[in-house]
Amino acid sequence: MAKKRLVLALGHDALGTNLPKQKAAVEKTAKIIADFIQEGWQAAITCGNTPQLGMIHTALNEFAKEHPEYTPAPMSVCSAMSQGYIGYDLQNALRTELIRRGIYKPVSTILTQVTVDPYDESSYRPMKVIGRIMNAEEAKAEEGKGNYVVKEGDGFRRIVAAPKPVAIVEIDAIRALMDADQLVIAAAGGGIPVMEQGTHLKGASAVIEKDRAAGLLAKELDADVLMFLTGVDNVVLNYGSGNEVLLDRMTAQDAETYAADGHFKAGSMLPKVEASVDFIRAGKGRKAVITSMEKAKESLAGKAGTTIE
Repeated sequence: MAKKRLVLALGHDALGTNLPKQKAAVEKTAKIIADFIQEGWQAAITCGNTPQLGMIHTALNEFAKEHPEYTPAPMSVCSAMSQGYIGYDLQNALRTELIRRGIYKPVSTILTQVTVDPYDESSYRPMKVIGRIMNAEEAKAEEGKGNYVVKEGDGFRRIVAAPKPVAIVEIDAIRALMDADQLVIAAAGGGIPVMEQGTHLKGASAVIEKDRAAGLLAKELDADVLMFLTGVDNVVLNYGSGNEVLLDRMTAQDAETYAADGHFKAGSMLPKVEASVDFIRAGKGRKAVITSMEKAKESLAGKAGTTIE
């Protein structure tokens, strides 16, 4: 009998925000993932990378300012670096935890490129703030390069578009690992954004919405479950008001209706819900789960969290 397949999208709590915090966070996260593996699930893992990407982008660009012989790093290169360093910590933590349980299963990180459509309207709407804090003169120089900046406190920061993912370039390699019952980490941060130019892939100055990339990965792998681990136990209606309604279950149609009514915030819960609906409607017998790290195991069993079917 074929194993059930899970795509697990990790939020910031699962990774931490700097090197020592990430090291500690992934040890806790590895225990949750190992629970799923021990219960017989195949798993592909994806995650966010905004703090890590910002740290790398800031470090390399500050270094280039002090050393003229070096050049600033493009966003796509910084994204690739963040995938590597997140994967390094996470796959080693997973390997250690699995061996402790007597499970000998290879864990691999796939450096993943994801194509975007430069003509899609989402490519023209900067919404992801990233990188170092700049003064007014530096911000003006960034704008002179064709980049966008936004005021934050007493300074300015880059703001980039979050285009929708079109295709996962390395999907055949990811699928081969999954078919071999191996544990794979892929499309971290939504993937490295690239545009197709003939036979060439050109890095895009953007950050792909990670939740939509997780949904695309789940569809391409024909997963049974797409699970988002975030900062709340359940999806709620009227979030932040005195009249919140906690949701245990909803249909894909319910989710679409609630989204259209404005219950979910763009850049936060909305892309998770939309990716869930898209995933569910692309196949039969699928479900999506949105919950917290602490409730992950209970939620997969249908005893906590929000399930969308």
